[in-house]
Amino acid sequence: MADDLFEAQYDLTKKSKFKRFYESNKILIYTSVLLLLILFGSVSYFLDSKEKKRIVISENYIQSKIYLEKGNKQKAIKILKDIIFANDPTYSALSLFLILNQNLINDNNEISNLFDHVLSNNKYDKEIRNLLIYKKALYNSNYMNESELLKEIKLLVNNDSIWRPYALLLLGDYFMSKNEYSKAKDFYTKILSINNLQKDIHDQAKYQLKYIANVQ
Repeated sequence: MADDLFEAQYDLTKKSKFKRFYESNKILIYTSVLLLLILFGSVSYFLDSKEKKRIVISENYIQSKIYLEKGNKQKAIKILKDIIFANDPTYSALSLFLILNQNLINDNNEISNLFDHVLSNNKYDKEIRNLLIYKKALYNSNYMNESELLKEIKLLVNNDSIWRPYALLLLGDYFMSKNEYSKAKDFYTKILSINNLQKDIHDQAKYQLKYIANVQ
């Protein structure tokens, strides 16, 4: 009987403490719950909005290809540029590549600025970013002088990237086109020193070195 009375008093004491705690902190409790609900709702809205935006971007990308098939390049260009400035990493890059592959924009500065925008406003893993840098250098190699091109592609040449041999080959070919065989030879030789090199890159570099040996 005494044990039952003690347990009853203990439960009453616990309830009283809980009630006092609740009364003292109910504003904080309500505020915390409200903030959690707002946070959850905001995250859900953001994710839903982001997904809807991506769906619209993907549909616009498809529409741009339809316009190209129908020969309406101006509408396609407008859509593709809008996608680039929407800053979706995947579709911004795809749109830029489509513009390049279809030769839709002839202004070299505009193309270079589009590359800069994509690289500056999107997050990519290392090798995707390096691919974009290589593509930009490849495009600009037709218009840049030696110092500009070397600066453009320096990051790839000096780092262990899957795009390094392509960058070296680009520089070798660049100097070959200018009949600067000594400089070209230096870059082709560096290619052959790379481990696990793809056969086609190896063969191209070896062929060019053989050609240089014959003309010098």
